[in-house]
Amino acid sequence: MNIAVIGTGYVGLVTGTCFAETGNTVTCVDIDAQKVERMKAGEVPIYEPGLEILFERNTRQGRLHFTTDLAAAVKDATIIFLALPTPPGEDGSADLSYVLGVASELSEIIEDYKIVVDKSTVPVGTGERVHEKLAANLSTDLFDVVSNPEFLREGVAVDDFLKPDRVVIGTDSAKAQKIMDQLYKPFVRQGNPILFMDVRSAEMTKYAANAYLATRITFMNEIANLCERLGANVDMVRRGIGSDTRIGKRFLFPGVGFGGSCFPKDVQALTNMSDKASYDFKILQSVLDVNHRQRSLLADKVLDYYKGDLKGKTFAVWGLAFKPNTDDIREAPSLYTIDKLLAAGAKVQAFDPEAMENVAAVYGDRIKLVQDPYEALVGADALLILTEWSVFRQPSFNVVKELLREPLIFDGRNLYDLEFMADEGFRYASIGRKVVEPTN
Repeated sequence: MNIAVIGTGYVGLVTGTCFAETGNTVTCVDIDAQKVERMKAGEVPIYEPGLEILFERNTRQGRLHFTTDLAAAVKDATIIFLALPTPPGEDGSADLSYVLGVASELSEIIEDYKIVVDKSTVPVGTGERVHEKLAANLSTDLFDVVSNPEFLREGVAVDDFLKPDRVVIGTDSAKAQKIMDQLYKPFVRQGNPILFMDVRSAEMTKYAANAYLATRITFMNEIANLCERLGANVDMVRRGIGSDTRIGKRFLFPGVGFGGSCFPKDVQALTNMSDKASYDFKILQSVLDVNHRQRSLLADKVLDYYKGDLKGKTFAVWGLAFKPNTDDIREAPSLYTIDKLLAAGAKVQAFDPEAMENVAAVYGDRIKLVQDPYEALVGADALLILTEWSVFRQPSFNVVKELLREPLIFDGRNLYDLEFMADEGFRYASIGRKVVEPTN
């Protein structure tokens, strides 16, 4: 098929590249001319494991193209995916200006039948608003509007797209359903379902999934905080409940809160939709409140240890992205932690395998960014771990202890065993577990 993907962020670029990988001809559209030129030159503008190989192959073989010309991109396309940003507004609602703006543009240039697919995460009822924008200048037999929410996890987005747990498609058009079924068949050969439903249910499915996963994380963070007060070990509790098949093991790891482009934004948007529907969705507001507090938890532990006085202190930070295997720092707990340390008069020197360019754009010279995790430790009073990159899981603890001013680690991701850290001679504070002191 001929496909147009409008927007080349994490969702749009992965979507376009993976559709090209199954033999479709895909044209990706973006208004950023510089970004388009970089992609034409073979540069992948985001870090996503596995994407670069597919990107290179499909551009080289002529299936993946890039342009700023919307009309040219959609002229021969049967399916048009809207993979546009929907950032939160001041009240937490999703900003639909990009989605509806493009829909209005499409109403002026579509000449034959197209399926217009909302791939962006959009509030319930957006499909109808997109339909209205298109119908302003088009006969309704020239288009169908479909909801096809994405369930991609940054860091494993390519695998998630190529081997989805399920594909959700919202449409009331038999014609659109048949074409979308044909498009996705290559991705579900192992038997995972393509679930067809009405548009509003498909839109709600995305929010319900993200809000539920955010709630699981938040619940375990609350259990972790209670474990610290009661002398329990959250690692043991997590294993105890995760082995229950009704609960499962995933999304039960406590830490310094969730971040990224999806969970915070989508929980806020669902809360806003609930308010507009005059429904008091209490658990969602609690999720937001707890996560806001959790993101500053590690900084609070540092402040408590130094009795509130961080002036003249320097802290090493390992991990800046909101999760490993991405360069995305949107709503990253590291930013909240760094802000609190800087506000208290401390200095920060940080390392992340992929996210430092994005962090530099935020902080400039207010923090020191280094090219090696051990370099961050030089002259630092303590180490803070904020992202669970694999490179941090087995460092040389002798080198860590030698470089730090004192053997002190605050771990927001519970990477290390308590007894091991005590034997290695560290004071080690983590989440939902006792603080251990050096045994030697």
